[in-house]
Amino acid sequence: MSAVINALPRIEPMGVDDVDTVLAIECEAHAFPWSRANFSDSLAAGYSAWVCHMDGVLVSYAVMMLVLDEAHLLNITVRPEWQRHGYGMLLMTHLFSTARAHGAQRLFLEMRRSNLAGAGLYRRCGFGEIGLRKDYYAAAAGREDAIVMAAELS
Repeated sequence: MSAVINALPRIEPMGVDDVDTVLAIECEAHAFPWSRANFSDSLAAGYSAWVCHMDGVLVSYAVMMLVLDEAHLLNITVRPEWQRHGYGMLLMTHLFSTARAHGAQRLFLEMRRSNLAGAGLYRRCGFGEIGLRKDYYAAAAGREDAIVMAAELS
């Protein structure tokens, strides 16, 4: 009997059992990663947290906070070797759908000014710049600005 390989991505809620893998990807993908406590606290608070698997490999994840009629994307990351294959867009589509289902009218995020790949994804998803947070993120040379973006969900 031959093994069957699931060729379709699978998005499911992030669980406590996913945190070790998510943290390893986070540390690989970001110079200033979220901590284990950031992920654990997000799960404990009931945030909308998701993982995407492809052929049994966790390839991306996201954490979104839903508050009244707004959603805030707190973290979205694709495993570096799986980037630029559509997994960020797939997860963003899922987040938009989830936020709409919870009655959110807008989705907000902050991103590093230097995050050109993220900026491209966000613009393709309909995000526009609405503000700037000076010196928001830690950076190798001190601090880095955050660009605040929003997308309408209606």
